[in-house]
Order: sequence, then structure tokens, then C-alpha cells
Amino acid sequence: MLSRADDYPIHQTPEPIAVSGTDRNFYDRYFFSAQSPDGSAVVGVALGVYPHLNIIDCAVSVLHAGQQHSLFASCVLHGERMDLRVGPVTLDVLEPLHRLRLAIAPNETGIQGDLVFTGRAAPILEPRFTRRIGTRTLMDVTRMTQGGEWAGSVTAAGVTHELAGWRGTRDRSWGVRPIGAPDAQSPQPAVPPQFFWLWTPTAFDDWHLFFHTNDDEHGRPWNRAGVLVRVKDGAHFPLDDARMGQAFRPGSRHAAAARLEARLPDGRPVTVDFRMGDDFLMRGIGYGHPTRGHGMFQGEDSLAHEVIDAGGFDRANPANVHIQGLSTAQMVIGSAAPVTGRGLFEQLAIGPHAPSGFTGLFDLAG
Repeated sequence: MLSRADDYPIHQTPEPIAVSGTDRNFYDRYFFSAQSPDGSAVVGVALGVYPHLNIIDCAVSVLHAGQQHSLFASCVLHGERMDLRVGPVTLDVLEPLHRLRLAIAPNETGIQGDLVFTGRAAPILEPRFTRRIGTRTLMDVTRMTQGGEWAGSVTAAGVTHELAGWRGTRDRSWGVRPIGAPDAQSPQPAVPPQFFWLWTPTAFDDWHLFFHTNDDEHGRPWNRAGVLVRVKDGAHFPLDDARMGQAFRPGSRHAAAARLEARLPDGRPVTVDFRMGDDFLMRGIGYGHPTRGHGMFQGEDSLAHEVIDAGGFDRANPANVHIQGLSTAQMVIGSAAPVTGRGLFEQLAIGPHAPSGFTGLFDLAG
């Protein structure tokens, strides 16, 4: 199948661009987050292309005043991976690796807008994520992450938010991970589910902090990295010996506060203290959603609206375990004065994790 992308010199295999290897779980995704300076509102977006399922979908969710309003759009891709339009949403790459535009035309969900992301520095490339269950590949993913600033506006629930002064993060990931309908047959012998994930992109006036970890049940990282990016010149400073301690909310798997400790290559210590405010539920943009999950077939062209009570959700419900805490962070580098920033503290803990005290599939902090 030929598509418009085949007229660009971007091929890396003998196949047309519409073909992405042989794994039906191949995906190609954009994620965006925009947060107001005071943390009172946040916008999250996930737009994914699933070449072997021939689906493109998108979710836009706006959290404000304790409610999270979500738009879900999905349609058949028809093999055109360069056409990033789905329902009322259009994504344009205005300047690769620097500037992107998300346009949401007026529609029945009441969510609309015109949002432009501009990178404050070049993206970072995270270590490749490769995870297997026995002999089967669960994840094989490359991801880049970028801090930026926003312009434009977005409207939800009758409230228009002007994005001037808002900061946030976007990422691009592609590769293999579970998407769409679950696999019909699991590998044997059965392996109990376990996945521990933290991701803390945080914007300061002069810096962007990126830290993530994927841990096994013993707390040993199978993928962990930390980087400080200096905004004025885009210089990257890797964080050595990075480790995160968390103080959990009782009756949940969610942190109320956390501390990152690390050191720069020149030996200076770095500490970052996080305090969580409101929570953004990731099912509001499709992650783990029971009917609007990424890559699920919704028909030729589908549009839906959903409202989540983000101020009173059940933290003990496994459907709500994946969240992004809107965080205030205080960072100290060496003997310098503390600096304050805002960001996301994304958390997903399934199964045991010894450092957190979790021993079962969904036992909760005391």
C-alpha cells in the first residue's frame, strides 16, 4: 500500500511506510501536557497511529475546578500515516523537533481550541524501553521528551483558557506496546502482572527536569534516567545515581510527596522535593480506558465526550491507579539557592514493589 509518506526519503526498510514490521502492536504516538502557572488547570492530549490495526485515535482532556472533560475521537486510518486528522482534531508539525499546532474544531463535546507548543530546548532521547514476558516482547519503545511553552486557547465546559504563560511537556514515542484488544493467548507459564512507573517532567525558569524509572518487583530499575536541560543553551546534564523516595497517600498507590536525590557529573548533589496538588486521571486520555483505550476499534468515524469527577475519585479502584499529579517542585543544585517549578508526577504501580511496601496486585498504602 502506497501513501503520501512514500514520496519522502524517510524509508528504513524495503517496505512501504504503511507497513511497520510484523507486530500488530506497533504504534506511533504524540503526547502533550499544558499546565497553567498556578496549577489550577491542565490540558492533556494523546494522539496515536496504529498502522497494522489501520486506526488513528485522539483524546483531549481538560482538568479544571475538579472536573476532567474529555474528547475521544477515532477513525480508520486508510494507510495514510502523514494525515494527522481525526474527527475535529488536526495535528500539524510546524517545525520538526520544535513547534507543533493542535487545532480542535467546534464540535458536540464542547471542547475546542487552537494550541501551539514551542520547545524551550531540544528534545532529549530516553533510553530504549525493552521489556519481555518470557520470550514474548511486551514493550520495545523509543521515546523523546521535550519541555516547552504554549500559546493559543482551549475551551471546555464553557470556560476558555488562554494559554499564554503556560508551560508543559510533550513526547513522541513509537515501537511495540500493548494496544487495542488484548492478545487472545498469554504466554505460559502465566506471569503475574507487575509494572512500576514514575515520570516527572518539571519546568523551572532556567531548567527542565526529566526523570523516569521502570522498576521490577524488587525495586531494581530496568529503565531509569534523569537529565537536567539548561534552557538558555539547551545543554544536557545527566543525573547520576538518581533515586526517588515517596510518601504515599493512605489507602492508595499515589504519592502525596516525593524527593529525588541525584548528583551531576561534576559531583554536585541535586535534590528535588515534589508536593502534589490536583490529579489528572490518565484514563481521560485513553490510558487504560475500558472502552476508549488506545487502538480500540470504534468504527469508521467516532466522537465521544466523558466527564470525570477528578476531585472525588476512588483511589482504591484499579481503573484510577494511573494518574499524573500536578506537582510543585523545589530544586537545589549544590550550594545554590532553591528554585521552584511546576510539572507532572506521573505514577502507575501494578503488582509488587518492595521499596513502596506493595506485595500484591493492588494492595494499598496504610
